[in-house]
Amino acid sequence: MGDSAKKWWQTAVIYQIYPRSFCDSNGDGIGDLQGIIQKLDYIQKLGVDAIWLSPVYRSPQDDNGYDISDYQDIDPMFGTLADMDELIAEAARRHIRIIMDLVLNHTSDEHPWFVEAKKGKDNPYHDYYVWRDGKEGEYPNELKSAFCGPAWEWVPECGQYYLHQFSVKQPDLNWENPKVREEIYRMINWWVDRGVGGFRLDVIDLIGKEPDSMVMAEGKMLHPYLKEMSKAAFRRNNLVTVGETWSATPESAWLYSNPDGSELSMVFQFEHMVLDQKGNVKWDLEPLPFVKFKQVLSKWQKELEGKGWNSLFLENHDLPRSVSRFGDDGKYRVQSAKMLATMLHGMKGTPYIYQGQELGMTNVKFDIEDYRDIELLNLYKERISQGYDELDVMRSIYAKGRDNARTPMQWDESKNAGFTTGTPWLRCNPNYTIINAKEALTNRDSIFYYYQKLISLRKSESIFTEGVYELLQEENENIFAYTRETEKEKLLVLCNFRGKEVSCVLEQGWKDGEVLIANYDGPYPEGVLRPYEAKIIKKKKEGFHA
Repeated sequence: MGDSAKKWWQTAVIYQIYPRSFCDSNGDGIGDLQGIIQKLDYIQKLGVDAIWLSPVYRSPQDDNGYDISDYQDIDPMFGTLADMDELIAEAARRHIRIIMDLVLNHTSDEHPWFVEAKKGKDNPYHDYYVWRDGKEGEYPNELKSAFCGPAWEWVPECGQYYLHQFSVKQPDLNWENPKVREEIYRMINWWVDRGVGGFRLDVIDLIGKEPDSMVMAEGKMLHPYLKEMSKAAFRRNNLVTVGETWSATPESAWLYSNPDGSELSMVFQFEHMVLDQKGNVKWDLEPLPFVKFKQVLSKWQKELEGKGWNSLFLENHDLPRSVSRFGDDGKYRVQSAKMLATMLHGMKGTPYIYQGQELGMTNVKFDIEDYRDIELLNLYKERISQGYDELDVMRSIYAKGRDNARTPMQWDESKNAGFTTGTPWLRCNPNYTIINAKEALTNRDSIFYYYQKLISLRKSESIFTEGVYELLQEENENIFAYTRETEKEKLLVLCNFRGKEVSCVLEQGWKDGEVLIANYDGPYPEGVLRPYEAKIIKKKKEGFHA
């Protein structure tokens, strides 16, 4: 891929903000758009190119904003449309694009379309949603909701059931109806006209659903719909589009992220994020199978080479903190957070940083009454009633609960971590007095400045965007090592995933290579990597003799 073909998002790094937990400007305990505007200089200092905002649309907040009642307004909890325009403009002044989170599989049941749809079968909006005839108490089929229970809800006024793959307050849109698609494309273009730089597409692999065949993900119309939407809306203004696709395989990702731009820029796939669990249940914990972890990440690197584009991430608003999950959030917190960043940012794809990841924020251990996440609280009730040991249940919550990622951003050591002058909607992690942005910015050796350096390397060294990936020492139980290679040069990425010294012997050609970045100061002892040590070495090709 020559420079002329390179898209801006291929050299970019994207920062995810969970607005509710980022910065509260008005003291009501909930983060807001003005709070984000206040912190844009901080985000600019990090060096990222775009901010992905979790949903800020008007919403009853049944599912933290993923239940939208008005796609073309901002929820008063976060501010106003004028605040949104100001955020887009202020970010643009700092050369940062704003990426919105689009939820197109379903709306809120309080959306005007659904309020009308429920009035009867002859209502013009009825066919905007997925309905099936039936009798009360006799479901159309066995489909289950992702949030427990059947995926069908009875509406007596219509004598029909509607489909909801998530909460009962999130009725599924009927993508088979061309009017629905037209309304959606019109709405997307309205946001593009306001200056939005792209979209993250929530559970987008579900829009081609075929409920009568029990097919939810990757129905046969999925890719035709994506092509149509791309043509109608996404090809303007050099937008970036990333699809959340839990069902994706490398083969389907070739379609989603085809370099011809016919569908999306890239997808989030989660295969590497479900390895430390038993079967399909995230709460049933298992130690990370490290060799498998390397194999899965490497598979996506190899199989999308030249055919598609990867999203690189270890954290988001639904996942635990990566330093607690894959590193060491105690003695080696700083070293292991830098090591994980090195491993991820050395790969081919677009890296995503989740708020606080650049500070090495950690998981929390709260009492059950201090948690807020509906999924976690339901799990607690369910497992306690089934006779599970409470300590075991809490251990699962400490490891995998979504509130780990949602505790307020840690700005400084003042009350409530400088997040709010009021009472935060969710408790702060008590370690904010030690781990916070103010401390990170005054300490040249902080995780923040390490991320800043990784981001600038991606911009200055084209091999990070273009180099072909190769895994080394696949069976090594301690080290994640790989190379990136172009015609002229080669990178070696070395990461020790253990809290102990491990042996690591380099082939001759690397010994006098240039160390681009490392999480320990040189000189580097020969033949070993120190606990959680990581480095990236660059070498011109002539330094190697086959």
